[in-house]
Amino acid sequence: MATTRHAHTVWEGNLTEGSGTVSLDSSGIGQYPVSWPARSEEPNGKTSPEELIAAAHSSCFSMFLSGSLTKAGNPPARLTTKADVTFQPGKGITGIHITVQGEVPGLDEAGFTKAAEEAKAGCPVSQALTGTEITLTAELV
Repeated sequence: MATTRHAHTVWEGNLTEGSGTVSLDSSGIGQYPVSWPARSEEPNGKTSPEELIAAAHSSCFSMFLSGSLTKAGNPPARLTTKADVTFQPGKGITGIHITVQGEVPGLDEAGFTKAAEEAKAGCPVSQALTGTEITLTAELV
């Protein structure tokens, strides 16, 4: 069954001096301020499209990796995934680096790295972001 999720943004003013609010409509969990300076300089309590992509990517990757490990008979005890999305004004998103640490009983480092590489290629957010270089660091802890 297909699902669709919704968010919307209300923006007021020009790009560099204006600001907006992004609302997570499907979950209803919040509204978050956004601005150009929060995107291209310091966040100062506001979010950015890149931070939202990082959140989506880290959670999708974790779910995909957990599912793959479980199917292979090695359910993880814990996965900690960080996604770093780099934005360069004038160029756009120039790269994403995923760092994952896993506690996976019965799995060696090579097996974990292989599963993490497969998750990097297979998670739906990674697939949606093709055209952006995605790199990975994976380690068992």
